[in-house]
Amino acid sequence: MSTTNGGPAPGAVPSDAAEFGVMAQYIKDFSFENPNAPRSLAPLQQQPEIGIQVNVTPKPLSNTDFEVELRIDGKAEASGLLLFSFDLTFAGVFRLQNVAQENVSPLIMIEAPRLLFPFAREIISSAISSGGFPPLLLNPVDFVALYQKKMVEMQSPAQA
Repeated sequence: MSTTNGGPAPGAVPSDAAEFGVMAQYIKDFSFENPNAPRSLAPLQQQPEIGIQVNVTPKPLSNTDFEVELRIDGKAEASGLLLFSFDLTFAGVFRLQNVAQENVSPLIMIEAPRLLFPFAREIISSAISSGGFPPLLLNPVDFVALYQKKMVEMQSPAQA
């Protein structure tokens, strides 16, 4: 056993060190609709209006494991015509060990969806391209702001 100045050897992880790990990630539910094809694939006179909604829903599975669902819904319309719509729930199972209770919620509501987002973004872009449209590259999501908004919403009813 080697030590450094009386401490553990480099690379040794103390048994009480905080850990945050991804155990699994998967598509939980996905729908892509192109209801007006082939008419919706014709060249457009104007840029389509694209609306996107993002939600994060955590579910405890055990004392250490949490399922986090990242739901992204969107649709594109031009001149009152629905071009496409999608609804993706991409989820992951995250394990938290030796994490202080005050850090659990930010890890689950900010860091977990931040890790899931690039995969969800690729799934959506690929489906839209396969539907005959140019790829839609979603802008990064500010999960900190989303978390803060949710915390304010949860506190408001308690104060009323």
